[in-house]
Amino acid sequence: MAAMKGWKLHQMDVFNAFLQGDLLEELTEALLASGFHQSLHDYSLFTKTVGAHIVLILVYVDDLIITGSCSTLIEEAKSLLHHHFKIKDLGELRYFLGLEIARSDQGILICQRKFTLDLIADMGLAGSKPASTPLEPNQKLTSFEFDQGHEGDTNDELLADPRSYQKLVGKLLYLTMTRPDISFTIQNLSQFMHNPKKSHMEAALRVVRYLKNAPELGILLS
Repeated sequence: MAAMKGWKLHQMDVFNAFLQGDLLEELTEALLASGFHQSLHDYSLFTKTVGAHIVLILVYVDDLIITGSCSTLIEEAKSLLHHHFKIKDLGELRYFLGLEIARSDQGILICQRKFTLDLIADMGLAGSKPASTPLEPNQKLTSFEFDQGHEGDTNDELLADPRSYQKLVGKLLYLTMTRPDISFTIQNLSQFMHNPKKSHMEAALRVVRYLKNAPELGILLS
């Protein structure tokens, strides 16, 4: 909505959230008492309308995003939050839950550049050659059980420690929020979490090498 309307996005952070009990419950009580309405579809979203203007607050644990059509309403919402909680105004929204947010005349770009670069470095692939596609063309991934029953590649052994594969695929799943171009491949790879083979790990590492082509790619909300 902020992208469509050209509204500014503000971010706030609650100090010592876990020492304040159920923060969302306390926030809900304070906001409802001040004329905000809680969304029936998303209990972490609160809205308030005054005349033709509206202000919205999104709450995730101790992080908040505030936007709206009127700067005065936004400042009033901030003052309300400061009155009830020890809270810090982080200014314009730039980084939220691992997502990097950048604005331009075209809209709002959401990407995970830092997360992607950290993943490439963690996997030791910073000096490797990028892959042109997330999955090898015509590659068929099969389970260990399928190989045993259908005379598959018996040299394709199970990984000694499946946790390394599970952890990598989990991180890649998180990346699909802003990288739908890898969604199909990660959906396939996630089918082998229980008994991953060496070929599955190699395919997952290929996705990481594919990400090297453009780690800053994301989704543009125009």
